[in-house]
Amino acid sequence: MALMLIADDNRQITSILKEYAKSEGYDAKIAYNGVEALDLYNMYNPDIILLDVMMPQMDGFEVCREIRKKSNVPIIMITARGEDFERIMGLDIGADDYIVKPFSPGEVMARVRAIMRRIGDNEQKNGQILSFDNLKINMDDYEVTIDNNNISLTKKEIEILWTLANAKNKVFTRDNLLNSLWGYDYYGDNRTVDSHIKRLRSKIDEFEHDNWDIKTIWGVGYKFEVKDDEK
Repeated sequence: MALMLIADDNRQITSILKEYAKSEGYDAKIAYNGVEALDLYNMYNPDIILLDVMMPQMDGFEVCREIRKKSNVPIIMITARGEDFERIMGLDIGADDYIVKPFSPGEVMARVRAIMRRIGDNEQKNGQILSFDNLKINMDDYEVTIDNNNISLTKKEIEILWTLANAKNKVFTRDNLLNSLWGYDYYGDNRTVDSHIKRLRSKIDEFEHDNWDIKTIWGVGYKFEVKDDEK
């Protein structure tokens, strides 16, 4: 049985979400603070995590950062506040989705189903390795290297790079990327794409890549631009 970790200090919310998770076929483990959430994550290695932002001892952002150091497990951040900067921060540090309280438990489970469907689609990419110039993307292990140097990217950053590099010099609109990588049922907007591209660029720009780059097409979107298309 698949395992869901639910981390929230509101016991009424965790009780309701646990029942809904069971109806979706998940065994659910409950954490009431950030430290307990990390302990349960390390103990049980869940398949997906619902992670509240405001928790005692360690907030959800810090828990997400710690988990992302070692895993690309799907994480949905939950918060009582809907400010853009919080939503963007959660996505920037590696969360897969973001939902604001009050919410419908049914909506949360719909988000869970959407993320797990996308994971199933991405698993079809297993066995594929893309190499161009000094760049190598390995979708088996979700690893990216430039000149054999491992680049520490989030799961979503790797998927963006894979999508762009697989169609070099093709322009993708922000909506193209949002729909293909987050799904049509994603509730965010295309600023999510800009935020991820910015972080992706900052990481790859630490290494020389003279023959290729991620280029902004102003007013449209992005493309993986190569200097010599015959390479």
